[in-house]
Amino acid sequence: MARTTPQTHGEILAAAARRFAVTGYKGTSLQDIAREVGCSKAAVLYHFANKEALLAELMAKPIGVLRELDERIVALDGVDARRVAAEGFVDLAVRFRREIALLRGEFPELLQQPAFAHVQRISERLLDALAGHDDRPAARIAALVVLAGIPEACAEFVDVPDDELRPALLAIARRVLAPTDPPVND
Repeated sequence: MARTTPQTHGEILAAAARRFAVTGYKGTSLQDIAREVGCSKAAVLYHFANKEALLAELMAKPIGVLRELDERIVALDGVDARRVAAEGFVDLAVRFRREIALLRGEFPELLQQPAFAHVQRISERLLDALAGHDDRPAARIAALVVLAGIPEACAEFVDVPDDELRPALLAIARRVLAPTDPPVND
């Protein structure tokens, strides 16, 4: 008989996080999650409509913080946008690095799901803010390196203490994003 207790919802989330970390989102089935919890697939479906709903709940807090960052940067210009975006993004990545690690390598595909379409739009605005609203290729490339590299570093160094990781990532982001003037041809 399937075991269903008040803790099952949380247990299912925790099992999903562990399975996603080991086999990836795509490589994990609802049956895998149910087996790990010790319940039936039907019990998992009682708590979550589908695997996408599980992922959405696991990512709700990080996405909420990303939305807050988006609201803070929307009205800022140039250097202010770049600074607030870099600091906010590093803080988000450090705080939620375990969630980021769960989805390592699967972000582009996951962003194509309708439930995460708003995250793609926020990411585009974040990229623009990290570039300081500068359309030059060098600024856009630097912003993309930060946007892709910071989460990757957080996923790789998941066990480094926050007070070591955050300043290192901020220093790197500031160096990468530092505005540069185009070379002058003599």
